[in-house]
Amino acid sequence: MDMRQLVGTNFARLRREKGLTQEQVEARSGYSQQYLSSLERGRRNPTVITLFELSQALGVSHVELVKPDEDS
Repeated sequence: MDMRQLVGTNFARLRREKGLTQEQVEARSGYSQQYLSSLERGRRNPTVITLFELSQALGVSHVELVKPDEDS
């Protein structure tokens, strides 16, 4: 799987598991809803800093955003 797609899929899954909307993550992280939407669709190539900041906004480890699906 493409790393951008993996991060986007993990981000979307974790956001939903936390019961957060993209708008709520926007308020917590400072990243726009448009950016978050593009990230979830695998169209963004986030930096390490961005991954760390987004993981903090979700309340998870940054490793969770790059962790491959165990079923893969």
